[in-house]
Amino acid sequence: MSLTETSIKTSETALGRDDLARLVARDIAPGSFVNLGIGQPTLVSNYLTDEQNITLHTENGMLGMGPEATGGEIDEDLINAGKIPVTELPGASYFHHADSFAIMRGGHLDICVLGAFQVSATGDLANWHTGAPGAIPAVGGAMDLATGAKDVFVMMTLLTREGASKIVESCTYPLTGVGCVTRVYTDKAVFLTGPDGVTVRETFGTTLEELQELVPVPLKAASVIGG
Repeated sequence: MSLTETSIKTSETALGRDDLARLVARDIAPGSFVNLGIGQPTLVSNYLTDEQNITLHTENGMLGMGPEATGGEIDEDLINAGKIPVTELPGASYFHHADSFAIMRGGHLDICVLGAFQVSATGDLANWHTGAPGAIPAVGGAMDLATGAKDVFVMMTLLTREGASKIVESCTYPLTGVGCVTRVYTDKAVFLTGPDGVTVRETFGTTLEELQELVPVPLKAASVIGG
């Protein structure tokens, strides 16, 4: 039985960046090996709990990364791939960049969390180049993460600054990966993507009908909340 709009609405307001990061952190299964991409995804590390026993990987060569470093914790030699100072957890290890990419490409990561410019209805990902004048296209390790991780979560605002949906029927920007995205976390809703199209798991400060006016692909309500 399909859920009603009311039953998938879990917040009266849109989510801020930290609220969204907290939600993503909650959804990561205990014991997972996870890579957090540059930008919004780095905030997720601040909301993981000790009980989850999550091992964070960063592509510049570290396994066992902790939350973002602040104050006296900051060591300028200890940074993540986005050049943000981070902490290390007991048992953390460091290794060559090539070994780090072998972890990414070898299927050893359970989840990667990435930002995106566009995600298609079937889970294609475009997150490295928009063609904007002056932009420096650099796919970096995103393509390796998108194809190597078992699950790809995306964190982004649902709309561009111009008000266009970043969830689209098909991507118009160069692809990072094909059919790789399974979940999209946005300020207005959580979407599940795949071969069967786009399902809305929950909404924040909006309704399914209002979302459908913003997103140019058919949306359906999830039959089960969570997971």
